[in-house]
Amino acid sequence: MTRRLDGFALAAMLAFSVAAPTSAQQRPLATHDPEVIGPGQILAEAGFDYGRDQLFPASGLKGNLLRAPLFGVTVGLGSIVDIQVSGGLYDKLSITSRQPAAFADLVTAEGNTTTDTEDFVVATRVRLVEEDEGRPAVGLRVATRVPFSGLESGLGLGTMDFHATALIGKTIGSLRVVGNLGLAVLGSPDATRSSNTALTYGASVARAMNDTVEVVGELNGRASLRSDDPPPGTEDRSLLKLGARYTRGALRFDAGIMLGLTTRDPSFGVTGGITYALKAFTVR
Repeated sequence: MTRRLDGFALAAMLAFSVAAPTSAQQRPLATHDPEVIGPGQILAEAGFDYGRDQLFPASGLKGNLLRAPLFGVTVGLGSIVDIQVSGGLYDKLSITSRQPAAFADLVTAEGNTTTDTEDFVVATRVRLVEEDEGRPAVGLRVATRVPFSGLESGLGLGTMDFHATALIGKTIGSLRVVGNLGLAVLGSPDATRSSNTALTYGASVARAMNDTVEVVGELNGRASLRSDDPPPGTEDRSLLKLGARYTRGALRFDAGIMLGLTTRDPSFGVTGGITYALKAFTVR
């Protein structure tokens, strides 16, 4: 049994040593790397976010939002493809104000707090071009957001979204630079209005300070492509995040701060979490 656990730990450390520069799964960042985690590998994540002054335009609720525990699982199905499932079990908004909104009358929370479950995201990532000295890695990620939160709590829309994102990444010395650009079809909670199409974007940088510590940063968000006002809850979003990661054996710890760049994003927030890697099975 000890020998088997040691084997798992060794495989995990090897996975991190390979993935550390490319960071295929990259808490606390939301920008996705084109590098997949590798056949038979599993990365399991857990964490939390806390943001102040978060606005939910569809319900008109504003307050301080705690999301915990957040989770993510990535499974390597082959040398160029993996699948990802992420979400959260508990969202709690401490309400500081209520504003007029399209679906404010559907909110059932009468006190100064409301809770719900985080929406789940199921995604497939494929590396299309392998990185070498003269070119970056290129990939594609296709994702579906499955609604678990609804209008009654004021925290969700009860709609399904679809995302297709081009991924690019390049390692330059101790620096990893990643960019995302894609389209999202965002479901409308208003039955009288069609879904919204948005341009999604992300740019992240990870700098390895030594064998165990990285500092990271990103800008990630979306911009509505509609010529008229977008359906409530599908408006522009943009978030700046700065943080660090610390790897110890098979575990990687992360922490960061968040700064919202629109009135709908948290004015300030913190995030933290842990990631565990292991070699779980053999792909033939």
